[in-house]
Amino acid sequence: MGDSSDTDPPSKQGPPCPFCDAGMYKRHCKYVCPNHGVVYDCSDPFR
Repeated sequence: MGDSSDTDPPSKQGPPCPFCDAGMYKRHCKYVCPNHGVVYDCSDPFR
């Protein structure tokens, strides 16, 4: 009941999307573009 790790709102702390420059959201270990979905994650070696 008290665990909300899957429902926490994303924070807008990520870099701009490389495709459309929209502000990306940091969600757990991923950067999510509101237009393109997940763009980067922790295992991305090119980040």
